[in-house]
Amino acid sequence: MFTGIVEGTGAVRSRTETDDGLRLRIGVDGFDDLHHGQSISVSGVCLTVEEYATGGAAEAGDGGEAGGDEPDWFEVFLASETVAKTYLGDVREGDAVNVERAMSADGRFDGHVVQGHVDTVAEVRGIERVGEDWRFTFSIPEGHGDYLVDKGSVTLDGISLTVAEKRGDEFDVAIIPTTYDLTTLSEKSVGDPVHLEVDVIAKYVENMLDGYAGAD
Repeated sequence: MFTGIVEGTGAVRSRTETDDGLRLRIGVDGFDDLHHGQSISVSGVCLTVEEYATGGAAEAGDGGEAGGDEPDWFEVFLASETVAKTYLGDVREGDAVNVERAMSADGRFDGHVVQGHVDTVAEVRGIERVGEDWRFTFSIPEGHGDYLVDKGSVTLDGISLTVAEKRGDEFDVAIIPTTYDLTTLSEKSVGDPVHLEVDVIAKYVENMLDGYAGAD
């Protein structure tokens, strides 16, 4: 589980396409506790660390061979379904991604419950500077509007945010300077894609209500 409090950005160092999917190597700073099999959020997509290197020492899992001389990186594999349902299949070397390690059991819960299970891909509709802050407008993909409410939680590219206003087929979020500077939002332009994960609590509520209605 994640909280949507992005720890920083990483840079795509390499991408390798296979018959089964896509392997990405992502450079990071300060992630000295990486290990094989670890869950990690890459722009909101929960993936598994397969190989990694910290402090110049490379480690490989399952008998693999970790190469390269970059001191801080990890590799993840995206299955074909993940490539199809996210935009990570379109990232290229040098592109920035948001990174968050899974929450530890004794960690502080600063965001909201984020699973890293992307529901859909939305689009940046507008970006406006408001004083020292920014206001971003995003599309609401068909079938997902009921899960978004004013002042409710939403995850965009792995970032825990609050819906400032919802109207029609789009919604706004307010972005403070810290979030803007520490995430990939500073590199977004109108028309760019973002991973959208709705609040899982809304899904459970919907499921329970459907079950109650069926009981009649």
